[in-house]
Amino acid sequence: MSSAKAVNSKAVGMDLTKGPVMGAILAFALPIVLTNLIQQLYSLVDLMVIGHFMGSIGTVGVSTGGEMADLVTPVATSFATAGQIYMAQLAGAKKTDEIKRAVGTLITAMLALSLVLGAGAILFCRPVLHFLNCPEEAMGEAVRYMVITGIGYPFIFMYNAVCGALRGLGESKRPLYFICVAATINIFLDVLFVAVFRMGSAGTAIATVMSQLGSFIAAFHYMYQRKERFDFELKLSYLQIDSHALKIILGQAIPQIIRSVAVHFSMLWVNAGVNSYGLTASATNSVGNKIQKFLQVFVTSVAQASGAIVGQNLGAGKKDRAAKAVLYTFGTTFIVACVLGTVSWIFPRQIFGVFTNDPAVIDYGVVYMHIITIHYFASSFTASFQSMVTGSGFATFDLFIGLLDGIVCRIGLSILFAYVLGMGATGFFWATALTRVIPGCIVFSYFMSGKWRERDLLLA
Repeated sequence: MSSAKAVNSKAVGMDLTKGPVMGAILAFALPIVLTNLIQQLYSLVDLMVIGHFMGSIGTVGVSTGGEMADLVTPVATSFATAGQIYMAQLAGAKKTDEIKRAVGTLITAMLALSLVLGAGAILFCRPVLHFLNCPEEAMGEAVRYMVITGIGYPFIFMYNAVCGALRGLGESKRPLYFICVAATINIFLDVLFVAVFRMGSAGTAIATVMSQLGSFIAAFHYMYQRKERFDFELKLSYLQIDSHALKIILGQAIPQIIRSVAVHFSMLWVNAGVNSYGLTASATNSVGNKIQKFLQVFVTSVAQASGAIVGQNLGAGKKDRAAKAVLYTFGTTFIVACVLGTVSWIFPRQIFGVFTNDPAVIDYGVVYMHIITIHYFASSFTASFQSMVTGSGFATFDLFIGLLDGIVCRIGLSILFAYVLGMGATGFFWATALTRVIPGCIVFSYFMSGKWRERDLLLA
């Protein structure tokens, strides 16, 4: 494939190094916002359907049983982000031959890892659930959900691999279409299996796996139909691992995976701590976490888009434009945080009432929603300036921030509030709300220092 071919009208994606910066952010970020929003939406539908038809036992079973999938998904997105940043820099530098090798390497590596993790989830489901202090009343539902969703891990990884490649090339619209397929399948089968056939958490899990399969098939179909643009070939030679590309992808992915696992481990630790306070606290935390992740999508998606924009512009040598993208990202996400905080503060009872009929859970949910408002502003600040760290490929610094966020701050603050100050389950909510404050100050200092301008890119 020639460089000319990569930049002609048939090329996949947007050139994010040209035109108004704010326009590029909005055009590229909006499909990512909608994609992640729909992904969280059908996850919320799982909880809504199971909550209304099985009560708190079903809610806790699906939420706790889904913790492993919630851990595995960030691993998949870490690999996809690594591929996205590498391909964004390659696209900015117009190195099209390397892009082909990077795509094949990314897909193969992610497929192999997904098979290992899926087997682990199925074989070790009960020890994991006992570690999470899953209430005995919900254990059976949690086991069924965890085993069935473990079968779908390869579909999660393959979908993310294709989407990571597309976003690195500046294409953010197609992943939105893929996730719409998944959402349609998930919502229809959720209602069918749980509300009609009364299959409980097993029905929800089957619906989830089938939706993941649907999104993967849609993504693969798009890639195959446009195989000329990817230089894609449906044969094993395309999936050969290029050692140079693998080294770069692993160098980016492993620190991000460690960071994601650390953050999620801290969340598991927090959830286990909250679960020890009984079914009401556990159900409140389960519903609250889903709501928080859903609302948080608006902030994290714009920051995710910013990472690709930063990567392309640094690859093209446009450092001032990359810095401007980060500042515009913060302005955009701060406005979003103001809206989310207002909604969470004024309508907490109505929001929780969508997911549960339990009056005690709704009452405690008001406390949760008021506290978590702080988290939206802290995430807006941290995620925006961290996009410069991610886009420049500074994976070890990303790892440090993740460990600080996940281990030191979240667990440390949880111990302080819940046990030292005796705030109980509410103390865990405060820890979650404040955990990103210190990391935010650090990434802001890095951005202001300008040291990112001197970093070598991944193209060397």
